[in-house]
Amino acid sequence: MKQVVQNYKSGELAVLDVPVPGCKPGGVLVRSAYSLISTGTELMKVSEAGMSMLGKARSRPDQVAKVMQSVATNGLPATYRKVMGKLDSYTPLGYSLCGVVEQVGAGIDDVKVGDLVACAGNEHALHAELNWVPKNLYTPVPDGLAPRHAAFGTVGSIAMQGVRQGEPQLGEVALVIGLGLIGQLVVQLLTAAGVRVVGADPDPSRCELAERLGAVACGDPASAAVETAVAELTDGHGVDQVYLAAGGGSNQPVELAARLCRDRGRVVDIGKCRLDLPWNAYYEKELDVRFSRSYGPGRYDPEYELEGRDYPIGYVRWTERRNLACFLDLVARGRVDVEPLVSHVADFDDAVETYRRLKDGELKAVAVLFRYPEQATEAVEGEAEPPSVAVPAVRRGGGAPAPARAGNSSVRLAFVGAGNYATSMLLPHLAQRDGVELATVVSTTALSAANAQRKFGFGEATTDLDAVLGDKSIDAVFVVTRHSSHAELTRRALLAGKTVFVEKPLALTEDELAGVLAAVEESGNDRLQVGFNRRFAPLLQEAKERFGARTGPASLRYLVNAGRLQHGSWYLQQGTEGSRFAGEGGHFIDTASWLLEADPVSVYAVASSGNDDLQVVLRYPDGSTATVSYVTTGAPGFPKETLDLVADGKVLRLDDFVRASVYGRKRWVSSRLPKARDKGQNAELAAFIKAVRTGGPMPVPLESLVATTAATLAVQAGLAGGAPVTLARP
Repeated sequence: MKQVVQNYKSGELAVLDVPVPGCKPGGVLVRSAYSLISTGTELMKVSEAGMSMLGKARSRPDQVAKVMQSVATNGLPATYRKVMGKLDSYTPLGYSLCGVVEQVGAGIDDVKVGDLVACAGNEHALHAELNWVPKNLYTPVPDGLAPRHAAFGTVGSIAMQGVRQGEPQLGEVALVIGLGLIGQLVVQLLTAAGVRVVGADPDPSRCELAERLGAVACGDPASAAVETAVAELTDGHGVDQVYLAAGGGSNQPVELAARLCRDRGRVVDIGKCRLDLPWNAYYEKELDVRFSRSYGPGRYDPEYELEGRDYPIGYVRWTERRNLACFLDLVARGRVDVEPLVSHVADFDDAVETYRRLKDGELKAVAVLFRYPEQATEAVEGEAEPPSVAVPAVRRGGGAPAPARAGNSSVRLAFVGAGNYATSMLLPHLAQRDGVELATVVSTTALSAANAQRKFGFGEATTDLDAVLGDKSIDAVFVVTRHSSHAELTRRALLAGKTVFVEKPLALTEDELAGVLAAVEESGNDRLQVGFNRRFAPLLQEAKERFGARTGPASLRYLVNAGRLQHGSWYLQQGTEGSRFAGEGGHFIDTASWLLEADPVSVYAVASSGNDDLQVVLRYPDGSTATVSYVTTGAPGFPKETLDLVADGKVLRLDDFVRASVYGRKRWVSSRLPKARDKGQNAELAAFIKAVRTGGPMPVPLESLVATTAATLAVQAGLAGGAPVTLARP
């Protein structure tokens, strides 16, 4: 098996092949699904390993004292050999994971093979494919809790033990100094306990995160914001408890604790920070200083941890294992949310590079997870986290090509759906176009069909879709219904031999997309267009032409200020209609792919709490990247869509389809368009009607439509897996 190790002498990190541990009595063998990197403790260890010998000695005076004692007892030569031998050996990393029980040792009856468990211990819950874990250091994962979330169990127990040491009570006010991984969890645990929390951290992003997760106010400890918030919440008395979750060599945390704590308040040290207590300040307030020892009672007791001897609950209510189970229960019930803490999920094989990026500051993270090979999660029921999403192959059957129509004959269209988009963005253009006959409108609501017939001059209004699909005089069918019906209606229309225009999205699931392509293969009918209209916008087309051909990779940024939906909008019915991005995200992916003249090969997506705001990063074959920022929390007055394309010393800028510019050796700026933006619907419809009339190629190749749809669907897979999703092509 493979395991992450470090040589403390040289600082070398490696993923080594090591023997599989035996399954001893009193424990279980666990195959890892996810393990959590402690960005505080582990990075401190990694950084220390890179120091000189003098630096190592200065950072660990406790170990130096042991060495000096050994010199006095065993002599210098023997001590030197012992110390060098220990330093120049590989040591494990990791202490918090979730995995599947692969083998049960003698004496274990509370779990069975295949059960999902959370594990703890810096000797047992390691970054390794397999670990033997003794009974008191694992606990079953509650039903429905995702393995990636259960991997937080150990660090959650550390935070929980710290909170227990503070003895918080309902209505109290607490200050958390240090808003890293442990601090963020302490904030949530205190909030769940009915305590109002103020946070202090010099990192604004961590302050913002803590406020999203329940803190009343957060700020830089060097500013006046924290003191002001404490004064307002406590009427100037000071907080009831201070939790020191910070690290480093500064004495600022303990000084700030003394200043902001109330008389006879409690100061709890959870992290590893400098503790030069200012005597007068602590004496005058008679502050109660407490230490929190790791995961809770039982820690460092070999009889408890290794031999499985539990403490009687009547004497020790909360042990390591009970803390672990309690934390997982809180996460499972939604009282603690660890998903916003996940900054990055890396494949286990990329462990060394991940540590390097963390150490060098290239990867800024609160929490980082290692995801293990696919077989590690095969036994985890219900967790869909594919490492890649297949882009289905387009196979065309033996159907005859679409015939060209006589030049003087009209193209007869049927509309399935007559909602707002159809009646405002499509039908007005078609009703005015020569050579187009609006033959039939189909709607499940008779009144909307009748209204469309009256307004746009349809020859017939009906609710009978089968009759329309069986009408051989109908040349093309427009599918403009709710998202959940697009794929099935498209499939039926293709099988009926119709040319199809379907509004985005083409499909909401991979199975739906596969069904559409199966209809293409069965019927030989590939006459399909999806309503990705932005590539047809005249302003964007002119800007692309002015930009010219590329010779090198490009970087594209697309900001979509989508705004909030009105209450009651059917777009909010995600259970049936899919996510909002699944519904309209294809627009922006298609536009990026058209500008970059290629289809994406991978997708990486991250979301804010609730998945309202998304960041989607697309990678293309030539090394180009496109970032789609899809946000719902922006100002309503800001433009909806802005786009920048940078390559070869040139920049293309699009401002909400109102103005475009290209910067290069010469600068081009378009004239400002009227307020009614042209996003390409009219040109798109013209190209579609031409293809129907002439029998020529469809405006967008089917392979491109499929690739864009697959990339859009991969966003959800990426959010679930927390890692880039490869778009695997046949």
